[in-house]
Amino acid sequence: MNHVPVAIIGAGPAGLTLAHLLHLQGIESVVFESRSRQDVEETVRAGILEQGTLNLMRETGVGERMEREADHDEAIDIAINNENIRIPLTELTGHKVAIYPQHEYLKDFIAKRIEDGGELLFETTVDSVENFEGDAQENKATITYTGVDGTTRQLTADYVVAADGSNSPYRKIITDDGGIRARHEYPYAWFGILVEAPKTQKELIYATHPEGFALISTRTDTVQRYYLQCDPNDTPEMWSDDRIWEQLHLRADSPGITVSEGKIFDKAVLRFRSAVTEPMQKGRLFIAGDAAHTVPPTGAKGLNLAVADVSVLAPGLTRAIKRNDTGLLDDYTRLTVPRIWKAQHFSYWMSSMLHAVPGEDHFATQRRFAELRSVLESEAGQRYLAEQYVGRDLPRFDY
Repeated sequence: MNHVPVAIIGAGPAGLTLAHLLHLQGIESVVFESRSRQDVEETVRAGILEQGTLNLMRETGVGERMEREADHDEAIDIAINNENIRIPLTELTGHKVAIYPQHEYLKDFIAKRIEDGGELLFETTVDSVENFEGDAQENKATITYTGVDGTTRQLTADYVVAADGSNSPYRKIITDDGGIRARHEYPYAWFGILVEAPKTQKELIYATHPEGFALISTRTDTVQRYYLQCDPNDTPEMWSDDRIWEQLHLRADSPGITVSEGKIFDKAVLRFRSAVTEPMQKGRLFIAGDAAHTVPPTGAKGLNLAVADVSVLAPGLTRAIKRNDTGLLDDYTRLTVPRIWKAQHFSYWMSSMLHAVPGEDHFATQRRFAELRSVLESEAGQRYLAEQYVGRDLPRFDY
């Protein structure tokens, strides 16, 4: 392959979803991924799919396993100091969410990409991207890459999309040219475990307590995912099993609900960071997903924002390649950034209500609880929270 209309760096949610949407329009692309297929598919990541992402999977032929295996939830519980309040998501919005880990989402799109005969190069490192300025008809971008066999090659592309995660080196091309990278570091982190245990209950429980936050989530009927608020500098070795169970029961148990226990087989600390890059394009180079923005996991927006990005990019690239109409591509940043900032607000708002700030005194704790109760005790407040949680419709543009 010497030339391809679109070169995509990164086989994450943004890259694989974009490649699939382009394939449906007859647009050829190549996806470069530095990790092995096994690494991509076995790196465990949480995932809650919003109604827009669910609809995209169904409509584009990648939703069969998700429909069969995911937990489709109509509600969540929010517990304040061991008192549960149920938020009926479907009753309030007409929509559900699906508990479907990100690596399972990637498995589905990798399998579909291979089934469709699309180019997907694992264990391949992109060394440089050049000549991405100017008109696509006159100046082709040049991608230099090193394959699994150690051989360095080149190809040209009309457009390049960097969807290679939060450490993307291609974002720096934009920020070094006057772009903005706005960041926020949170004063807490999540300590996550995987445990062999039955479900505590079907729906997720977001629990806040004077000692901090806890999340009771599910994976399967026999494997559960739990999180505890911790110090960002904590290490897994600092959390014994006894300490984990003590804090989970303290923060998340409530009348009629006891966190189910079992064998813990994975421990990890997840830091909380937010970042937004503006603009998300330079010439014919575009960034998407975590390469452009990151959110804390409280609002479960990361994967869904990546899908929203490429819901603008895919029709924009299709118009540019098929009709030489770059209007939608030129507006990519303008169309995506407002949604990103709304997701940042929701994630920040939820995090601030649910987490205890280090050194928080009695006044701050009770004020935080009062804010959360004020939202949950109002039908309008519950509806707003539910609408934000299940997500907005994905952007839709004619191809």
